[in-house]
Amino acid sequence: MKKYFGLFISGLSFFALTAKSQTIDEAIRLSWFTPNGTARNMAVGGVMGSLGGDITANHVNPAGIGLYKTRELVLSPGMVMNNNKFNYRGNDTSSTRSGFGLGTSGLILAGSNRNGYSKWTSSAFAISVNQLANYNNQVSFRGLNNFSSFTEKYLEELTRDRADTNAALSNYIFGSSLAFRTFLVDTLSGPGGRVEGYQSLVPISSGINQLHNARTSGGYNEIALGLAGNMADKLYVGGSLVIPIIKYSRELFYSERDATNDPGNQFSFFEFRETYTSQGAGIGLKLGTMYKPSDYVRVGFAFHSPQIISMTDRIRASLIADTEGYAGRRSESSDNLNNGQAGRSKYTITTPWRAIGSFSIVLREVSDTRLQKGFISADLEYVHYKGARFAVASENAFDAGFRNYYSALNEAVIDNLKGNINARIGGELKFHTIMFRLGAAYYGSPYQDEAIQASRVIGSGGIGYRNKGIFIDLSYSHIMNKESVFAYRLNDKPNTFANQTGNRGNMMLTFGFKF
Repeated sequence: MKKYFGLFISGLSFFALTAKSQTIDEAIRLSWFTPNGTARNMAVGGVMGSLGGDITANHVNPAGIGLYKTRELVLSPGMVMNNNKFNYRGNDTSSTRSGFGLGTSGLILAGSNRNGYSKWTSSAFAISVNQLANYNNQVSFRGLNNFSSFTEKYLEELTRDRADTNAALSNYIFGSSLAFRTFLVDTLSGPGGRVEGYQSLVPISSGINQLHNARTSGGYNEIALGLAGNMADKLYVGGSLVIPIIKYSRELFYSERDATNDPGNQFSFFEFRETYTSQGAGIGLKLGTMYKPSDYVRVGFAFHSPQIISMTDRIRASLIADTEGYAGRRSESSDNLNNGQAGRSKYTITTPWRAIGSFSIVLREVSDTRLQKGFISADLEYVHYKGARFAVASENAFDAGFRNYYSALNEAVIDNLKGNINARIGGELKFHTIMFRLGAAYYGSPYQDEAIQASRVIGSGGIGYRNKGIFIDLSYSHIMNKESVFAYRLNDKPNTFANQTGNRGNMMLTFGFKF
C-alpha cells in the first residue's frame, strides 16, 4: 500500500496552483458500482446478459434488444435511500441520506424483415439513458485518536518536497500552505535560526477528538445508442456506442479538537473545509451476442470496452486554527491565495474493461411472449479494476512533472487494485398479466489488500403488470455495503480508518408502452 498512500500526500508543487491531485479513489468511483436499470432488471438482481427483451440490455448486452419486434417507450424514475453505519476507533456513528435516481429510460424502434431476401429476421435500434452510479450520500464519523493527525500529511508533504518557508507559504494553497499560514504547522529551528523541518501543533499523544463529515452528490450517467439484429430467432448480435457523463461533488468538513481542554498546550482546535467538484464526458463501446441452442436455453456474452473520459476537477479549501497562546485564532482560504478562483485540474481517465457471460432458462419459450411462464438467469461479470489509467490533459502533455505524476499514479493503480468477478442470479414467475420477481448479487472487493474490507451484497424483488401493450413494474433492491473509509492517508505510519457497514435501498418504478 505504500505507493498508494504516498500519492495522497505527495508534494508536487505544480499541482498546488491548479487543484487537488487525483488518486485511485477516482478509478474506484467510476468502476465499482452495483447495477441499475429498469424496475424489472433491478428486481431480478441485475441479470441481463442473456435475457434481452428489456431496454436495460442496451447498457449490458446490446444483443438483447434484438428480441424486440415492435416499438417501445420506457421511463424509470427511482429513489435511493442510504443508511450508513461507521465504527471509528471504537466509536459508533450513523448517517442517512436519500435522493432521486434514474433507471434505464428511452426509446426502442424495431421491426421485422418482410422482404424475404435478408438472413436477418428483424432488427432494432435503441437510444436510452441509465444511471450507473448514484453519488448522493452522507459519510460522517468521529472518534478519539492518540495515534495520528490529519496534519501529519502536511508534514509529510513539506518534508518530502524539502520545502523552504517561501514554498510552505505559497505552493500548497489547498492544503499545507493553509496550515502553515495559520501556524497549525510551523517550522522547527536549528542552530542560527536555520529551518530544520516542520512540526504540527496538534498534541497527538494526549488525544484529539476527530470529526469527518462529507456530503456527496451527483451521478455516473450513460447515454447508449444501440443496434441489434436477429437471425432466425436463434442468433442475436448487437452493439452500442455509449457516452458517459459524470458529475460528482463533495462538501467536506473535518475538525480536530483538544481532548484535554488544557489551555496551556498551544492547541484548541482546527477546522478544515473543502468544496470539490469533478465533471467529465467520454465515449465507449459495448458489444454482445446471444444464442438459443434450444427452445428453452439462452446463452450470452458481452464485452464492455474501456471508456475514455475527459475530466475537469475544481477545488476550494479553507482552514481555521486556534493555537491558543502560540499564535491565537487564525484563518486562511485558497480563494485569498488564488485571486478568488477555484483550483482547476484537467486529465483523462480510462475506465476498466469488463466481460459478462450469462445463461438463462426460459419456461415455455414460445414466439408469443404472453404465453411464457417465467425464467431463471445468472450472470458472471469480470471487471479488470487494475486496468484503470490516468493521463495528462493535452494542454500539459509536454510538462514532465505532470507526466511523471500520472505515471506514478498508474503504478499505484496496478499495485493496489485487482480484477474481480461479480455474480448475479434472478428469476421471474408469470401468471397471465402479473409477474413476481426475485434476485440476488454479490460484488467483491476491487482492492488487493485484504485488510481493506469491501463488498456489496444485494437482495431484490418486485412485481410487474403487462396487458395490451402497457406495462408497469415496481422493484426494491437492498444493498448491504462493507467498505473502509479513510479521513486521511499517511505514508510514514500505519493508517487509521472507519469501518463502514449499513445498507442502501433502491426503489424503482418503470412504466412504458408498446406502439
